[in-house]
Amino acid sequence: MQRAFYPEGSVCHSYLLHPPGGVVGGDRLEVAVQIQPEAHTLITTPGATKFYRSGGRLAHYRQHFQVAEQAALEWLPQENIFFPDSRLSMQTQIELHSRSRFIGWEMQCLGRPVINERFDRGQVRSSLSLSIDQKPLLIEHFNCNADQLQQASAGLRGYPMQATLLINPADDALLQQVREVITQSAATNILAGATRLDSLIVVRLLGHQTEPLLQQMIAIWQAVRPTVMGRPACLPRIWAT
Repeated sequence: MQRAFYPEGSVCHSYLLHPPGGVVGGDRLEVAVQIQPEAHTLITTPGATKFYRSGGRLAHYRQHFQVAEQAALEWLPQENIFFPDSRLSMQTQIELHSRSRFIGWEMQCLGRPVINERFDRGQVRSSLSLSIDQKPLLIEHFNCNADQLQQASAGLRGYPMQATLLINPADDALLQQVREVITQSAATNILAGATRLDSLIVVRLLGHQTEPLLQQMIAIWQAVRPTVMGRPACLPRIWAT
């Protein structure tokens, strides 16, 4: 973690760095975040997390977020890039209190579409779970074995990138606001939709490049942050570098 910044006064902006710059087969990378009561933290990364060719070995990546009562966490990292022939097991676990607040996203890039490189070899197995007061609200799994899921109509429809944005707490009014942002700002080459599970809004996006997906999620975050976090959006300054 780099030294924290406080551009909004009481909100801690933190940058999470991975000095080696990438993960290879056999590596284990774990991120554990605990937000104490009444704390408010925004965490982002200065660049993409890269998962390189594995040489046949499995890499492990685990993220565990715990947000206490009256606390708030904004988890806004750059994308994960899966190089061809990478093999990865990824787990993300989010534990919220019924009186906590959370906005977080993940972007997954299969291959490097900017140079027309496809994820035609390798495997990515990931799981995402979110619970409130230790009661599961969202549990899902993503299993991509080379091109199989990418090309399926029930999968990624040929898109090399997918993203998920989670917002809690939320109601129907906030869901409608999210859908309006999607309608107004979505690029023509992005598929996006939003739904609500009790107090949780889940936004799904498919795209061909990082920047349009990121800008779409930033637009949603900017729109909902005043309601969810009680303050206007303040972009991390590292995003401008």
